[in-house]
Amino acid sequence: MSQLNAQSFVVPTWVSASLLQGTLRGIERESLRMQQDGYLSQLSHPKALGSALTHPHITTDYSEALLEFITPPQQSIAEALAYLKDIHTVVNQHLAEGEKLWPMSMPCMLDQDEQQIRLADYGSSNLGLFKTLYRKGLGVRYGRRMQTIAGVHYNISFPEQLFIELQKHERDAQLRSLSLQDYRSQRYFGMIRNFIRLTPMVMYLLGASPTVCRSFLIGREHHLLPLTGGTLHLPYATALRMGRHGYQNSAQKQLGIHYNNLQAYLTGLQRAIKTPYPEFSALGLENEHGEPTQINDHVLQIENEYYSLIRPKQIPQGNETPSQALQNRGVAYVELRAVDVNPYSPIGIDEQSAAFLEVLALYCLLQDSPEISATEQDQIEQNQIAVVERGREPNLSLQWGDQHYAISDWFTQQLSAMQPIAALFDQQYGNHLYRTALDEMSLRATDAAKTLSAQVIHDMLGFGGTWKMGSHLAQMHTQNLEAYELSAEKQNYFSELADQSIKAQQQLEQQSEQPFLDYLQQFR
Repeated sequence: MSQLNAQSFVVPTWVSASLLQGTLRGIERESLRMQQDGYLSQLSHPKALGSALTHPHITTDYSEALLEFITPPQQSIAEALAYLKDIHTVVNQHLAEGEKLWPMSMPCMLDQDEQQIRLADYGSSNLGLFKTLYRKGLGVRYGRRMQTIAGVHYNISFPEQLFIELQKHERDAQLRSLSLQDYRSQRYFGMIRNFIRLTPMVMYLLGASPTVCRSFLIGREHHLLPLTGGTLHLPYATALRMGRHGYQNSAQKQLGIHYNNLQAYLTGLQRAIKTPYPEFSALGLENEHGEPTQINDHVLQIENEYYSLIRPKQIPQGNETPSQALQNRGVAYVELRAVDVNPYSPIGIDEQSAAFLEVLALYCLLQDSPEISATEQDQIEQNQIAVVERGREPNLSLQWGDQHYAISDWFTQQLSAMQPIAALFDQQYGNHLYRTALDEMSLRATDAAKTLSAQVIHDMLGFGGTWKMGSHLAQMHTQNLEAYELSAEKQNYFSELADQSIKAQQQLEQQSEQPFLDYLQQFR
């Protein structure tokens, strides 16, 4: 049973700062559009932002009001955050009057009738209709309220040279004999397993969703307690978004998708995409008018429905599915998905969180990473639930194998073992950002009152509820973005991108000659 032995971890002497040159990171941030009265926006995606179907940086996620901002890969954290701020600034310029970007992971006020949550609309091309149908299926399966939760995804890839050196120093002859592509995938899967083991730490240190608006849980059984002004909470919660009240998929629990190697992962995904699930079959594939309501009745309609804390990724080419891209070219980067939106940042994430995630990712890559057994998987899930719902509880302990560890001791040990990695990053980038980030996380590990989740509870009580606090922060962030000046060059760049994306969507719509039901039947 692995518990990532922090005490015995040593960065290999041959790992130098220069091996980190070429590390790339990209950020995806989701944010709801909120009306002036605190309710979810009912308006369509702003025309001036281009087509949500074809725009590379500004799109929508599950609902029409849930914006998603995507940066391209960048050479440094500062560049990634600057790009994300540019996108936010452009979006802020084009929101309808009275609309603002909601600053939290859990949604603003939702209507009693969940049909008021509009599905993302991608136009009339077969691809666009298919994407909307997928979202309709999610609504049928899990309810539309769940489709209003926002998060931050942090994408990271390490340079090829690092994997070449890692393989050279590999003690296992079998691993030394792999092609570089297969070896890289193998190491990334090791990193993924270790990240899963350490996810409770991410939820505790970066979790910022200890509360939800009562309207989010209309019609659902729950054990949350009233806090103030229509807001529900658990007293020591950290990240309800990541728990049973957040983005969950009951069918996926039985999937048995493992991260022990790329092949097993892909086989598990394919099985889920091809296996009918009785509860989804019972929902039917069409409504009374004969219109499709789900892509299919399988455990997963498509691969993206697999909701995981972390994903291995490869950039698809042509018509490849994500799985085919991974099968053909191995893992290119990893998407860290267990990150809440930071409500205190105008762009949903700050540089310290980003630096911590990068140090953690390299720590997970360099550590030994045995396969995760069914027993360990159960234990990891128990640890996650404990941290999500009770992470700041005094004297909370987590279990690893037969041992129990006080949460602050265990986190402190891991953070202390990461210090040499932070030093390497600081040396490579010529700053103190990474060490400062670990110092901040160490403060949170030893004093729960310093965590984001504790701050949210404190401020929620001060403001008197979700809407009042969210509206106040949204207003502050709007002012921050309005004060940020975009160069004329950048304004033109985003304006041209919007025009190009609309043309690209129109082109797709003109090409779609096949009736949609035939297109869907082919996919099925």
